[in-house]
Amino acid sequence: MKTFGADYLISLTEEALRSPRQRQHRNVHETYQDACQRLFNAIEPGSYIRPHRHASDPKDELLVAVRGEMALITFDDHGKVMAAVHIGASQRDERLAIGAEVSSGTWHTVVALKPGCVLLEVKAGPFDPNRPKDLAPWAPEEGSPDASTYLQDLVRQLDR
Repeated sequence: MKTFGADYLISLTEEALRSPRQRQHRNVHETYQDACQRLFNAIEPGSYIRPHRHASDPKDELLVAVRGEMALITFDDHGKVMAAVHIGASQRDERLAIGAEVSSGTWHTVVALKPGCVLLEVKAGPFDPNRPKDLAPWAPEEGSPDASTYLQDLVRQLDR
């Protein structure tokens, strides 16, 4: 049996804070061949996850907030924001969804809105690392000078 408690989440968050990308994942599944791919992803504010979809390897993705508050943002094929769903682990905030399922053809990203966010991601396997996710051609590359500005603009749109 595997268990995932506060110490597990804290250590994962600490790894994310030390990472230049401000995020860190840990696989729960044993191999890429497992029928169900499961991982925890610690994401800090300021971490830019380039909008993407999973159309090349069409598998829907379940995203569940374990800790913190995030926004799942979806886009049309031209990069226009279609929806933003606030997801979080707080049982006191009825405006927050606990998660969402994203269809394989949907452009999306996740933005951490508070420090210490952890997301549980679940997707059908097996996973082929040679078939990467489809990165949005209209969004800046991760690590590029425009990425930070793009992320800040997305977060500002959430405040409207």
